[in-house]
Amino acid sequence: MGYKVVVAGATGNVGREMLNILAEREFPVDEIAVLASRKSLGTEVSFGDKTLKTKDLATFDFTGWDIALFAVGSGPTKEFAPKAAAAGCIVIDNSSLYRYDHDVPLIVPEVNADAIHGYAKRNIIANPNCSTAQMVVALKPLHDRARIKRVVVATYQSVSGAGKEGMDELWDQTKAVYNPVQDVPPRKFTKQIAFNVIPHIDVFLDSGETKEEWKMVAETKKILDPKIKVTATCVRVPVFVGHSEAINIEFEEPLDWQEAQDILREAPGIMLIDKRENGGYITPIECVGDYATYVSRVRQDSTVENGLSLWCVSDNLRKGAALNAVQIAEVLGQRVLKKG
Repeated sequence: MGYKVVVAGATGNVGREMLNILAEREFPVDEIAVLASRKSLGTEVSFGDKTLKTKDLATFDFTGWDIALFAVGSGPTKEFAPKAAAAGCIVIDNSSLYRYDHDVPLIVPEVNADAIHGYAKRNIIANPNCSTAQMVVALKPLHDRARIKRVVVATYQSVSGAGKEGMDELWDQTKAVYNPVQDVPPRKFTKQIAFNVIPHIDVFLDSGETKEEWKMVAETKKILDPKIKVTATCVRVPVFVGHSEAINIEFEEPLDWQEAQDILREAPGIMLIDKRENGGYITPIECVGDYATYVSRVRQDSTVENGLSLWCVSDNLRKGAALNAVQIAEVLGQRVLKKG
């Protein structure tokens, strides 16, 4: 016996990936509904070998459905997620709306799967920010061994994190560089993204941080450990898919790089590719379409006591969004619903 599953936002980048991953991982689906806004009504999407037509999110009745994966942004989520939850359908939300709600668990299954039972307060579970998700997967096994005091992270985030408009803008601006007659001014981003990097993701806060940077701090504390100090600089780079992070970690206890490699090699969700030679590391283009969070460049940081530095790469549309949501659904099935 399987589950009745809803995917809301099925025509977007993340919604389509959710459908792909549900099929790839053979999630036990008895029935599936794909929802979109009225402007995308009737659009066809693929689920395994099936072609499905989207239904209207605004009029859909969630009664009798088990799990709803939401990938529609904070606005529609605010309106429709509570309706789904009230109808008895457990919502797994990819937006930022519920991440900081004390009554909503924020889950990365490799890190804090035991928090899943907190869903019962609101019938909602939050999916973390894409940049946070891959980082805490890499940090968790090291934290268990040597207790992390402080993290300094610089991100190199792909344009797919800004949706289809971001990908289109990079593509159009790149073509325009070779066609002087064509001019493609920034629309989605604040400056030209082609052949450039932009140290600005989301809005600026009074502290001088951007909200993306604040998210990484707040979410790491909620998912992993509130005692960890985190500072982040989040940068948009001209890469279509795949987020990269340079992470510097200060521990309470000594941990040498060889032991860290051994720990990471055995940790769930991580693929260690770390040879100290040309090409002995992973770049974002190599992680596209994969489930793993890749770690490379593990090395000692001699500027602080008990310090390590590493490089972390993941497909942001997968582990950073759709894959993590499906993994949460799998944990729900194994520990709570127990149908499949």
